[in-house]
Amino acid sequence: MNPAAMLDHEVVSKEQWLRAHGDFLAEEKELTRRSDELSRRRRELPWTRVEKDYVFTGPQGTASLADLFDGRSQLATYHFMFGPDWVEGCPSCSFVTDHLDGVIDHLKARDVTLVLVSRAPQEKLAVFKKWMGWRTPWFSSGGCEFNQDFAVSFSAAEVAGGAKAYNFGTIAPYGEENPGLSFFYKDPGGAILHTYSTYTRGLEVLLGAYAVLDRAPKGRDEANLPWPMAWVRYHDKYEPTTQGAESCCHNKTSQ
Repeated sequence: MNPAAMLDHEVVSKEQWLRAHGDFLAEEKELTRRSDELSRRRRELPWTRVEKDYVFTGPQGTASLADLFDGRSQLATYHFMFGPDWVEGCPSCSFVTDHLDGVIDHLKARDVTLVLVSRAPQEKLAVFKKWMGWRTPWFSSGGCEFNQDFAVSFSAAEVAGGAKAYNFGTIAPYGEENPGLSFFYKDPGGAILHTYSTYTRGLEVLLGAYAVLDRAPKGRDEANLPWPMAWVRYHDKYEPTTQGAESCCHNKTSQ
């Protein structure tokens, strides 16, 4: 939204404001009820058994998919875009992980283990994780077909071919590495079942920053960017705003 549009925005009395927002609240409530219904139906979707023996590399050495559950019955794996030859992890996936990292203890309390999985070697993951200051366990799938089987990693030929192989066959992959979130359940007998995956804009629910921006006066303000998340940086790479630099007490000379 440009400044001129902001200046032209309707300004009304408090009574009119309350009336308009009260009417809109009914639509928001309906959306909430619809979301609750979709969540219920999502949990009722069929599951499929994981037959392959995937082997990952973690901070403590090799680990199976069963090991990633860490003693719990539910596992969430965020497919973090970090290719084997990449120097650093994807900034957008880092944006997602900044949100996820603070909830891992809360998820554990609800019998859910959250991990990151990437094809980059564990050595690179460890260095990048330390830089970002994250706690979320991160495993390398570079030695197995986990990323390919769960449709987030593709060969250069597959990407060049442009086939609709990503997001349940609805769009072409963005590149050789793509984001996603997959869930698994381990039954009492030890069998592992794939219960759900989501990709592309299905991942936006993880982003609390977008939830705030969607309610801010300017919204996401991404219309004039080369792509929607072009503004995203690693969390320590944003330049201070003018307002922040002027108002920060640490930048003021002691009297």
